[in-house]
Amino acid sequence: MEKENLKKLEEEENLLSAEVRQQINHWIAKYPPGQKQSAVIPALHIVQAANGGYLTNELVGAVAEYLEMPAISVCEVATFYSMFELKPVGRHKLSVCTNISCQLCGSDQVIAHLRKRLGIGFGETTPDRRFTIKEVECLGACGGAPMMMVGRTYHENLTPEKIDQILEALK
Repeated sequence: MEKENLKKLEEEENLLSAEVRQQINHWIAKYPPGQKQSAVIPALHIVQAANGGYLTNELVGAVAEYLEMPAISVCEVATFYSMFELKPVGRHKLSVCTNISCQLCGSDQVIAHLRKRLGIGFGETTPDRRFTIKEVECLGACGGAPMMMVGRTYHENLTPEKIDQILEALK
């Protein structure tokens, strides 16, 4: 049994670098003792960023081991929230809100312009791996609709011209 636990620890350390574990520990410390699992969302963000923007089954399992929680529970979090990716994405992830406020204010035009400009649709990545377009339900910026998030930056009151400026700045 001890040998099996040692093997699991070695595998986890190979998947989660010392720097990643240190960042996760920073978040674990924010919660009461014995409540490591409360850091699951920040831990997934950290691991995803360290892995080039997406999670693998192995990384989800390593986070589960590190936080001492069932792998299925971590998987449920990773698959529920649209901020987590389970396959490779482009260097710039364009999350376009298609909820009612954005839709009423022209998100269809935003989507059509991005499709034409980049030659891809939702869930797709450009051949050069620069851009991925993702449909999201609501980003909570209804007053600035239509909007999209590029990485972690909000862009509101979008027009085709404004989208072109945003994309040009990302080169």
